[in-house]
Amino acid sequence: MQNRKKTPYIKVKDHSVSGEEFQLIPNLEFGYLETTPQPTAENLSSYYESEDYISHTNAKRNLFEKAYHTIRNISLKRKLKLINSFQVQDKKLLDIGCGTGAFLKTAKDNGWYVSGIEPNEKAREIANDACDDSVYTIEKLKSFKAESFDVITLWHVLEHLPNLEEQTSTLKRLLKPNGTLVIAVPNFNSHDALHYKKFWAAFDVPRHLWHFSKESISNLFETKNMTVEKILPMVFDAFYVSLLSEKYKRKSMTPLRAFFVGLRSNVKAKRSGEYSSLIYVLKNYKN
Repeated sequence: MQNRKKTPYIKVKDHSVSGEEFQLIPNLEFGYLETTPQPTAENLSSYYESEDYISHTNAKRNLFEKAYHTIRNISLKRKLKLINSFQVQDKKLLDIGCGTGAFLKTAKDNGWYVSGIEPNEKAREIANDACDDSVYTIEKLKSFKAESFDVITLWHVLEHLPNLEEQTSTLKRLLKPNGTLVIAVPNFNSHDALHYKKFWAAFDVPRHLWHFSKESISNLFETKNMTVEKILPMVFDAFYVSLLSEKYKRKSMTPLRAFFVGLRSNVKAKRSGEYSSLIYVLKNYKN
């Protein structure tokens, strides 16, 4: 994981919290981009100290947050439909980075035995209220028994996790043989990413430590004998990300402009498959 090309792919500013600049360095072995320098474990949490970090709250204070939660409710139904399509008997689900627990509660209400991981204390409290205290700190991953879960999901979470090699090994250990791993991450090869470049909101440095493409996800998990079986689009992300990107680029919300960039991104992606964000469905095979 240390095979890096010294020439940066792009230099990006933290628009949300610190205003600091970071370089994204390509990894030649796997094909992802790495935020450089990365915050220390002690400092990382400070970059999340913003009231604008919507996934840690259920607030609907403005039109932007209301739109986010409306889209989230639609996405919850689609996520549930996806995991219900898997052929599993025990229906044991682990959602890592579960935020306020909306997806976990949806799954629980539909017959799944759920566990969640959420490092943010405020979000974890909200999630536990909704999910009968089944949400834990990240340390809990170490004490779960091997091969405990039929399905593990990470919805826009993998890009946040330090120590990528350790994290992928943990996912492999916790997933049952022939279990399913679902990962949703932004795609830096999408049209909206290429359009906004350094202002693309889904770079979100330094909270996003890694930046993925189709190729890099396949390469990364092949080392764990896990295979991408299906790739699905997240079409709403192009509009949401474009709206934020317009704010960063023009210092104000320009919804109409963002809508057309998002629309163009999705239209182009119908041919290329390069949507703003992608869901990867991976199957776990025995070593």
